[in-house]
Amino acid sequence: MFITFEGLDGAGKSTQIVRLKERLGKLAIPVVMTREPGGTAIGDALRQMLLDPGQTQLSEQTETLLYAASRAQLLHEVIKPALEKGALVICDRYVDASIAYQGAGLGLGEEAVARVNAFATSGLKPDLTLLMDLPVETSQSRVAASARDVGPDRIEQRDEAYFERVRNAFMNIAVQEADRVAILDARLTPDELEQEIWHRVSKRLNIITDEKRDEE
Repeated sequence: MFITFEGLDGAGKSTQIVRLKERLGKLAIPVVMTREPGGTAIGDALRQMLLDPGQTQLSEQTETLLYAASRAQLLHEVIKPALEKGALVICDRYVDASIAYQGAGLGLGEEAVARVNAFATSGLKPDLTLLMDLPVETSQSRVAASARDVGPDRIEQRDEAYFERVRNAFMNIAVQEADRVAILDARLTPDELEQEIWHRVSKRLNIITDEKRDEE
């Protein structure tokens, strides 16, 4: 099974990914955890370039293609081999992020960005996407607090209107692909979010948990 996490920065994706991995591990389910951009030596090099505030000459089209290139390498090196071995793969961001951030946020066109990424991924889609939704104002507040010592990266420097377009695009994707994308309120406490996520994942995996037995 292939699970992705999406949403604006500051939504708590990293925390919840670790918690989900630990929870699945207790059930002896093999899990591979990765992230985008990055996850491979080539991807990490591209990540450094993409997030570097000093890369002021990077064009919008180049940004889109570099994200797709990182994704293609991650798919080749990590995601496909893990799935073929029967592992459950959890990835922090995937194609939906590019459709939202570059397609809608930068105004390059969601369909055009989707086509580029369909080629990069050979059309592989997640089985389940957990969209951790957060108001833009809350996201920016959390990002500013966490980046106080290092400053915002190249993407985080963009204005509020950009992130509103990104958030709206994520929500549109969720509406269009409701069978795949589950919307979660990222304003909930970490423990509440963990329970919501586990409810979605265990249902999809058809795991009979102690909580379900109690309900029955």
